[in-house]
Amino acid sequence: MTDMFKRKIYNGLKQWKEQEQGKSAILIEGARRIGKSTIAETFAKNEYETYILIDFNDCSKEVIDAFENKLSNLDEFFKVLEYVYNVNLIKRKSLIIFDEVQQFPKARQSIKKLVADGRFDYIETGSLISIKENVKDITIPSEEKIFKMYPLDFEEFVFAMGKEKILDYIKSAYECEKELDKNLHNDALELFKKYLLIGGMPQAITEYLENGFEYCDMRKRSILDLYRKDIMKIETLYKNKVMSLFEQIPAFLSKHEKRIIFSKVGNGIDTDSTFENTVLWLENSMIVNNCYKCNDPNVGLSINKNDSYVKCYMGDTGLLFSLAFDEYKITKEELYKKVMQDNLSINQGILYENIVSQMLTAEGYKLYFYTNYNEEKKRNDIEIDFLITDTKLKKELVPIEAKSSRNYSKVSLDRFKEKFKERIEKRIIIHPRNLIKNEDILCIPPYMTWCI
Repeated sequence: MTDMFKRKIYNGLKQWKEQEQGKSAILIEGARRIGKSTIAETFAKNEYETYILIDFNDCSKEVIDAFENKLSNLDEFFKVLEYVYNVNLIKRKSLIIFDEVQQFPKARQSIKKLVADGRFDYIETGSLISIKENVKDITIPSEEKIFKMYPLDFEEFVFAMGKEKILDYIKSAYECEKELDKNLHNDALELFKKYLLIGGMPQAITEYLENGFEYCDMRKRSILDLYRKDIMKIETLYKNKVMSLFEQIPAFLSKHEKRIIFSKVGNGIDTDSTFENTVLWLENSMIVNNCYKCNDPNVGLSINKNDSYVKCYMGDTGLLFSLAFDEYKITKEELYKKVMQDNLSINQGILYENIVSQMLTAEGYKLYFYTNYNEEKKRNDIEIDFLITDTKLKKELVPIEAKSSRNYSKVSLDRFKEKFKERIEKRIIIHPRNLIKNEDILCIPPYMTWCI
């Protein structure tokens, strides 16, 4: 059923096929269970006369032997593939997919030779692609074009729900800076709440559409268990730290500052390199989206990135919801419905902030935040959830605050503007109300985040 889901990456693959004409290969990189294999195979079925999908999770000895011993004679190499998969490869009309290529790095290294040969097109899919253990013994081919793939974003989710017409109304209202019609606003907010709880994992969405929230929750928990199994395969000493941090993500996000306090993560030796490896493993696996403190937004976000001050958001907020309710083996249908109806007292702040991080990441933004410690008050007197740059503005810096409550303060935004006014002409608050424009502050409902 996941073939029905419209994914934006498909158009990027079509553009690559038309423009590159076999001069490069595509590597689709993303977390486990986000639909990489599905989109690659769907693309192969629709755009090529024949294709072969080599799944390196379950690959025959003959195929492995071909990569080990026959790459020096590509005629023989392709004959083996044709025989094993019972497919006739046609020059410039066939695609070969290397699925879960991280399981057999030598296949990834062979891309250079195969692309130079020019007979066929190649798409690789991989999870944990950047993890050190998976690249230490190979030369990474320069012929790879990397496409990062994420869980379904809000637009894709709305398409999956069969409500795509509402997206035009949302986009138009954002661009005109006008509130959405009340009924449309309520419908869009309901879609957003579903996205908040279900998330963007294709299998979870399928379960919801076919069987409801409870089966969706079971599917999400199976994905979380898969992530735990991946973590347990780490061969280095920081494995326990990674697992501890993964399990504590909801707890850290529930704290006021939300950033990782590494001394509270697991047991073992605490060094700068251990911290870096732990945080980077989760980031490189694309299980999480890390948000780094920017020390001085006046100069630039990436230039003043502080690697030791990190907020760790789950890559999928639906998974975060299931991880946060870990005391339940299954989160029941009634619990989901109570959250949908705002009849359950939970800390929605962590879900709102996480979903904003997820939506900004899907739009291509790197995540940064800002805090300012006031020595006199002995506390932070400025806290900005997210910072982005908008090149369409004369003053590019845009601070963003995510608010789950209808009542909130804009004190931090005002102090931030006073401190960095030479770089700011627009501020954004994401809140559960309709759109409101107040001088340079644009307050938008969360379903408009993808429009930023």
